[in-house]
Amino acid sequence: MENKTFTVVGLGELLWDLFPDKKQLGGAPANFSYMTHLLGDTGVIASRIGDDHLGREAREVLDRLEVDSSHVQTDPLHPTGSTVVHLAADGQPSYEITEPVAWDFLEWTPRWQALARRADAVCFGSLSQRSRISHETVRTFLRWTEPTALRVFDVTLRQNFYSRKVLEESIRFSNIIKCNEEELTALVSVFGSSAKTIDEAAHWLLASYDLELICVTRGQRGSILYSRRGSDKHPGLKVQVADTVGAGDAFAAALVHHYLRGSSLSAINEAANQLGAWVASQPGATPPANQEVLESVRNAT
Repeated sequence: MENKTFTVVGLGELLWDLFPDKKQLGGAPANFSYMTHLLGDTGVIASRIGDDHLGREAREVLDRLEVDSSHVQTDPLHPTGSTVVHLAADGQPSYEITEPVAWDFLEWTPRWQALARRADAVCFGSLSQRSRISHETVRTFLRWTEPTALRVFDVTLRQNFYSRKVLEESIRFSNIIKCNEEELTALVSVFGSSAKTIDEAAHWLLASYDLELICVTRGQRGSILYSRRGSDKHPGLKVQVADTVGAGDAFAAALVHHYLRGSSLSAINEAANQLGAWVASQPGATPPANQEVLESVRNAT
């Protein structure tokens, strides 16, 4: 599989991150797809934007980033999504996400059905399912993927845009879960588990659902991967943080890249931490390619 190119879909929200001094195109699926593209696979964004200035500007940016945006729908009625980003002193972001916007109206189409059928992997989150319409479209997309496809649930709990029903359905559709420590704690609390530690919570999820891998990110303290075969802990990499926007999406892209190629847990963890740390050291979620970093991520062991 070393030379095989995979089709990897980022499914969900596409929006503008509005910083105090600038705006930048973002949303987890877009960031994830860009990083997938940099690593050498075909990263496809499946989302929806408005027929407005921000939507047209979004397409220009995606073209410049050379990401496949042919499955980004145009909504004639609703505006392109945006979120106000507040950065703390340590670079950690908080978000104010507008609604309703175009990606709350993801539409199931024959083109998306064909994309679902040929996807080797799809990464999706809970935020994009905050509306009934998009929730149903995401579920339908996942149902149409091949049984062998990798389905990654990147939990992304934001504000109050989630419910137990959405979380449980998403987990049942997935074979990999990626979340941070706070999100894992929230998951087990919502499900009524008695797990007290991160280890207990991860093993409870593995035992309760048909999952292959649970990835728990821990910020500067790295990450832990849990599978039925064992676990791997990575201590993290020291970098000068510019901002952490998109670092988790880069982490997910490297994780998927290596998982599709059958890499070991330690190799997956090393690659994901490398790419996530590099993005955290750069301003914004879609920095220009650094070939030395990308080669190191691809060759991680």
